[in-house]
Amino acid sequence: MKNIKDYDLEDLKKELISIGEKPFRAEQIFKWLYQEKVKDFDEMTNLSLDLRKKLKENYTICNYEILRKQESKDGTIKYLFDVLDGNAIETVLMSYHHGYSICVSSQIGCKMGCKFCASTLGGLVRNLTAGEILSQILAINALHKEDAGAGKRAVTNVVLMGSGEPLDNYDETVKFLRNVTAEEGLNVSARNISLSTCGLVPKMYALANEGIPVNLTVSLHATDDGERKRVMPVAKAYPIAEILKACAYYFERTGRRYYFEYTLIEGENCDEEHARALVSLLKGKPCHVNLIRLNEVKERELRATGDKEAYRFLGLLEKGGLSATLRRQIGSDIGGACGQLRASWLEREDKNER
Repeated sequence: MKNIKDYDLEDLKKELISIGEKPFRAEQIFKWLYQEKVKDFDEMTNLSLDLRKKLKENYTICNYEILRKQESKDGTIKYLFDVLDGNAIETVLMSYHHGYSICVSSQIGCKMGCKFCASTLGGLVRNLTAGEILSQILAINALHKEDAGAGKRAVTNVVLMGSGEPLDNYDETVKFLRNVTAEEGLNVSARNISLSTCGLVPKMYALANEGIPVNLTVSLHATDDGERKRVMPVAKAYPIAEILKACAYYFERTGRRYYFEYTLIEGENCDEEHARALVSLLKGKPCHVNLIRLNEVKERELRATGDKEAYRFLGLLEKGGLSATLRRQIGSDIGGACGQLRASWLEREDKNER
């Protein structure tokens, strides 16, 4: 059966017309799903009994169960959810002074092959649907509703920076963005949503034209194409110059400054020469650089730089005139890198089957 959360509002209207129902029912269903957060069609009491029967016979409401939970001493919580087909997805809840931010996955696994990421270890299993991405937020809101207070949602900020490359799952990601920002949906402001990409240039241009001005973040991690190719195979297809052109177009279309993630890797990309190169590459552009301490993955050989070197690199960027931040390291005691919780679960499942 079809997952009712996989439809955006306009598609749901068309679907309801196809089964002999009025299109305004779509808005009612959206409000039940995303504002009342019901888990069963029978709870949608302003729908006719006949419509509820049709919905139960033809559609499901995706609800997740927790397979595993890890809680860091810094308050970060990693959840591993069962997606009901034998697969699992990882979702991270992060606590900040402004509220909760959630890092959602867009795919099960990933095919991009970035050398610092655990999500790519087993390759891509499949894309998540829009409803499966959105259900991560609904599950977290339900688990933390007491933290939010009456009538409020726990999650205020959304980051598409979990397992998978969201622009490699373009159609479902865009549908998710429409539903999460819709007034009848979760009504999260696009300003509070960040999408991280490894730099799929054609899809960056497409996203700029969707009319959903989320914060665009590009994984850079190097100052030239040769170095970037060593840690990010996608760089063989899309050079930095083309990424910068796509970022400029995104700014032109949305008015939003863009962001670059730059993971500090010992002996690779964080000496004075790299700082000067990064300043030369980005100075004067409407962007911000997020420096990230590497979360080490046991299957990879890359190592994190120390705090002293990290702050020195930040100082060099600021001295050079770049807007930059050294991101607070979170969840390091529970395996903070994308995909580590799922990887450990798969490893345990594999051992149990032997």
